[in-house]
Amino acid sequence: MPRRAGRPAAPADHGCIPPDSVDRLVADWRRVRPDLDVAPLGVITRLERVRSHLDVELERVFAAYGLSAPNFAVLVTLARLNEPGGVSQRRLMDELGLTSGTISVRMDRLVEQGLVERQADPDDKRNTRITLTPRGRALFERAVPVHLDNEARLLASLSEPERELLATLLRKLLVEFEGSAPASNVPARLGVILAPAHVTLALRDAVGLPRQVGLLVRGVAEGSPAAVAGIRQGDVLVRGGAHELRSVAALHAALEEVSTAGSLRLVVLRGAAEHTFDVVLPPEGQGGSGGATDPSHTAARAARDEHVV
Repeated sequence: MPRRAGRPAAPADHGCIPPDSVDRLVADWRRVRPDLDVAPLGVITRLERVRSHLDVELERVFAAYGLSAPNFAVLVTLARLNEPGGVSQRRLMDELGLTSGTISVRMDRLVEQGLVERQADPDDKRNTRITLTPRGRALFERAVPVHLDNEARLLASLSEPERELLATLLRKLLVEFEGSAPASNVPARLGVILAPAHVTLALRDAVGLPRQVGLLVRGVAEGSPAAVAGIRQGDVLVRGGAHELRSVAALHAALEEVSTAGSLRLVVLRGAAEHTFDVVLPPEGQGGSGGATDPSHTAARAARDEHVV
């Protein structure tokens, strides 16, 4: 897609970046094992190594306030949600991606430090609500400005356009693992539940089908535009209009180009055979006759590794 109006281009010094440790790593592997595709190391290993450097610098600030990174995450989550009567422990588990055992241990430590307090949940006797104590709130107010300033310092080598570009690429990658769904007031336009490309590749490998990057159809709503066009569960969407469907972002870009009522041409792999379907879409903001793809997918929430479109 063309760059949006008003978005500055990234600086042109990218070809002048000195080699890093990963360049040496990749070069060694290409010399020793030229038969291996080591290109993914250039991304994955850099993510790992940058994260390790960041962790050291972030922990330094947390330690100055008597906190660890996990405990700081609890404080900022409580402050961000800012729910009257406290945040339910179950909600904290979802927000922080923790098990019930882990969140309980973490709460015990924070209660001992006097930073949070537990209260019985009046709506659910099996649950508790967590609130910041005055001491916890004061610690949050002191630590957060310093933490944000530290994060800005760690990104000082990147210009604003570069930060924006990096954030966009990381968002594109992260959403493939976290899943996505339309907002509560926006119905699904195709009426499908899709698995991302990395899941598609793994499942096709498992059943001995040829490798193909695309979005695997896990569900099709009855009466939806996709169902009417003939899309089935198990199909792999490989192209939408002019877009190669390596990500859900590419599919949304294809749908955005059909902004009014019209049709989207989808190239689909069914087993090893390629098919083409023209999906007639309702105007943007109006769902198909099938409604929601699955009643278990509520507003703006999808299962991990799934996209509701």
